[in-house]
Amino acid sequence: MTEQPPLPPEPPHPPQPPLPPEPPQHRRLDARSLRGVAHPLRMELLSSLRQRGPATASMLAERLGESSGATSYHLRQLATHGFVEDAPERGKGRERWWQAVHQGLGFDEDLLKDPDPAVRGAADMFLHEVATTHARELSTWLGTRDDWSDKWARSTDMSDFTMRLTPAQSRELIQKMHDLLDSYCAVERPEDDPEAERVRFHTHVFPQASD
Repeated sequence: MTEQPPLPPEPPHPPQPPLPPEPPQHRRLDARSLRGVAHPLRMELLSSLRQRGPATASMLAERLGESSGATSYHLRQLATHGFVEDAPERGKGRERWWQAVHQGLGFDEDLLKDPDPAVRGAADMFLHEVATTHARELSTWLGTRDDWSDKWARSTDMSDFTMRLTPAQSRELIQKMHDLLDSYCAVERPEDDPEAERVRFHTHVFPQASD
């Protein structure tokens, strides 16, 4: 038997890239927590805290055109259901500072068919309030676009597409869009970047009846 020459040593493995950061924390709603948040003002409060950071009841009242008594009450209700909490680094004055616990909410669509009409109503109200918020944000942008630079005016989009898909294809497309957006969350610019701004994305995918 002919002796085989020794095999050359394997090249060292290239260093593995660092793991991407954890995605923002999202909360999956159940029937009880859904009923706790499905209120127009509570959803506005939560959205404001998520997008603009910690605030007091008075600050939120001025921002949303509500009374501080109303914002204070609904913030306490949100806290009871675990949606907001004290902002410890800010809470040194007389007024309590609040911050959002989660960066997003979602629920199983089975709740839209729950046997309890109160749960079905809360799920329906939640979705309609999300749609209302999206429309309000888009209208605000259209009404203030002249306040932004030409560079930002050319870096926005308002498009729609229509195609024939199966439910499976629609779910696949939605997942791909979400994955792409998540990939940009990993490269978000820091707060001190003078060129970066908070940017909103809305996605709506739904079937339409044919004529």
